[in-house]
Amino acid sequence: MGSSTSHLSKELLTEYQELTFLTKQEILLAHKRFSDLLPQESRNVEDSLRVRVSTEQILTLPELKANPFRERICRVFSTAPERDSLSFEDFLDLFSVFSDAATPEIKSHYAFRIFDFDDDGTLNKEDLKQLVNCLTGEGQDTQLSTSEMKQLIENILEESDIDRDGTINLSEFQHVISRSPDFTSSFKIVL
Repeated sequence: MGSSTSHLSKELLTEYQELTFLTKQEILLAHKRFSDLLPQESRNVEDSLRVRVSTEQILTLPELKANPFRERICRVFSTAPERDSLSFEDFLDLFSVFSDAATPEIKSHYAFRIFDFDDDGTLNKEDLKQLVNCLTGEGQDTQLSTSEMKQLIENILEESDIDRDGTINLSEFQHVISRSPDFTSSFKIVL
């Protein structure tokens, strides 16, 4: 076998399967996809488990390219100090959380972190504004007017901010998501 087709050991594969929501086949596919982003000389198993891939390279994957939250997704799943690259295990975590098998609680936890643009543990008005802009686009023809944005954010807070502190915390977010049965089916990335 050439270095680019080396396989993960059975022990490591079993460990990854126990730690993720992925099947062995999905883990092997994720490893191949990750390894394909590496320079040819680093595509052996040992290097692929040790090196990191830049966020820029990760964002070239078709699964992320069209996602309006692609940069936030990479930032949330990166364990690098600057949050600018992903290890194979970061990559595996990303695909695990977005898999069909991940629980609604896990999906909503990570969705909350992705939508928390300032990483302060709450969704405030500015986070909600950025969230809406990601969903609608910031172009002239799709961007909401100032008054439309203000009204939408007020409606979101009215519906979601149970303790009326002007922000949405994780439990409030999960409460809202629990009433949206299609959330978990739409919060996925397929390998």
